[in-house]
Amino acid sequence: MRSFYYAFRGLFLLFRSQRNARIHLFFFLLAMLCGFLFGITILEWCLILLCSGLVMTAEAVNTALERLADSVHPDHHTGIGESKDIAAAAVLITAIAALSVGLIIFVPKLVSWTLPN
Repeated sequence: MRSFYYAFRGLFLLFRSQRNARIHLFFFLLAMLCGFLFGITILEWCLILLCSGLVMTAEAVNTALERLADSVHPDHHTGIGESKDIAAAAVLITAIAALSVGLIIFVPKLVSWTLPN
């Protein structure tokens, strides 16, 4: 039970302190709303949930790495700066992949929803 407490504390810290995590959460909730509105399939739900989970995980790992690096070496350090940039790139890569999956799933549904019968 204690490990769940720490995990939820970390989740709270992530969303409280990281603007980008809140942005990712907003788009996740938007995807959920669109999923309900458009009646996406089970497979599409799985893809949305998997991609969203990967983006949130990448954001959490990036934040943890940045905090650890800043704690260990608060002054500018080229290697630490590059590590932080690469971790941020991992978030960007997962976000682009998630956006691509979302567009593949939702654009055809949106187009068919807006076109007259």
